[in-house]
Amino acid sequence: MLEKREFYINGEWVSPAKPNDYHVIDPTTEEPCAVISLGDQADTDAAVAAAKAALPGWMATPPADRIALLEKLLEVYQARAEDLAKAMSTAMGAPMDLARTAQVGAGAYHLGNFIKAAKEFKFEQPLGDHAPNDRIIREAVGVAGLITPWNWPMNQITLKVGAAVVSGCTMVLKPSEESPLDAMIFAELIDEAGFPKGVFNLVNGDGVGVGSQMSSHKDIDMISFTGSTRAGTLISKAAADTLKKVHLELGGKGANIVFNDADDKAVKRGVLHMMNNTGQSCNAPSRMLVQSDVYDKAVEEAGAVASQVTVGPASEDGRHIGPVVNESQFNKIQDLIQKGIDEGARLVAGGTGRPDGLNRGFFVKPTVFADVTPDMTIAREEIFGPVLSIMKFDSEEQAVQIANDTVYGLTNYVQSQDGERRNRLARQLRSGMVEMNGQSRAAGSPFGGMKQSGNGREGGMYGIEDFTEIKAVSGWAAE
Repeated sequence: MLEKREFYINGEWVSPAKPNDYHVIDPTTEEPCAVISLGDQADTDAAVAAAKAALPGWMATPPADRIALLEKLLEVYQARAEDLAKAMSTAMGAPMDLARTAQVGAGAYHLGNFIKAAKEFKFEQPLGDHAPNDRIIREAVGVAGLITPWNWPMNQITLKVGAAVVSGCTMVLKPSEESPLDAMIFAELIDEAGFPKGVFNLVNGDGVGVGSQMSSHKDIDMISFTGSTRAGTLISKAAADTLKKVHLELGGKGANIVFNDADDKAVKRGVLHMMNNTGQSCNAPSRMLVQSDVYDKAVEEAGAVASQVTVGPASEDGRHIGPVVNESQFNKIQDLIQKGIDEGARLVAGGTGRPDGLNRGFFVKPTVFADVTPDMTIAREEIFGPVLSIMKFDSEEQAVQIANDTVYGLTNYVQSQDGERRNRLARQLRSGMVEMNGQSRAAGSPFGGMKQSGNGREGGMYGIEDFTEIKAVSGWAAE
């Protein structure tokens, strides 16, 4: 199952035009775990042509029928949960417990939320009482190119596919070549659910190849991309010539502001949130800003918590964190940890090198730096590993200034018992999301950022809207 090498185009598994083998590496063992084929222009063109041909019929399919197919997809998704968990654990290094719960669970959660939102979505509605013959219609953007990352594979695939299905878009998915195995299973689920031919197509490839081909393709109407800010910039430039819609969910450098009246679990919660998924989350609270009169205590607690975070093989059960995804990421994180030391940050826990007892695999020590200043590299660059930077602030105004002093704007966090203060900061922090006192966003809440964290929103009603165009109609006849 995990070594299927074909592409899913127009409802069939097809062989690549020119086989180009790519070895998927298990980050726990550093050994190949599967072989896939990377597509070329002919494969991309075939997938896009299938999606384009299927578009008129799919757009004309009643929303209720599209929702029914999404409900069937959720059903078969849940039946293959263990296969999906093993695929993600093997290829991107999520420990099995995390893979079974958060990684697989995220996909089921999003599909369920889209089903609920779709049943309430207004595809057609009057402009207003003042214009009884005017209608606003939301229709599919068209053919959507979906480019997804390796860190939360099913989370991102379902966020994009679910919205595209509801809106009436047909699609071409290019999953990350680092973690493609779960996407191959997902294509099997699409097939089992009975989607019409051409509605969903999958072509494996890398960013330079299939990713670039999709971004500039004249017959793709929209690109929805999740990944690095650097790649998002390149995609935007490539898409400019065809004026396609570009939806970007990019990097982050979230600030977690801990005031002196924070609850007694705030620091521990922040450290564990940072270490979750081995720090490989764009919305990770990677900068902990602590008010000066509780700073020393918070630093001590953060170091103690991080020291208790265990690291181990992804294939094992347990609450440990696994490896980072590949050698390139491992080396980047090691370099940034060393940069933190060289620039004068105080190492409280962790450091360079692998954890004790692990001499193979891309394992990183859970690391905490204190006395970090805003000009340091580790305070400015997205590390994408289990590395937390702790900074001191005196006043609320200073905390906001430090938090906003970044090119990113995805998620910020506030820890305080003062409700008026929380509300003030929610308005002042320049990010697409603000979470406070450990309370997660509710079902249907939009995920996305501003500044160099991207544009557009994913999930629920807002995610569906991003895959639609608004059509204004006058002279509508009474029905």
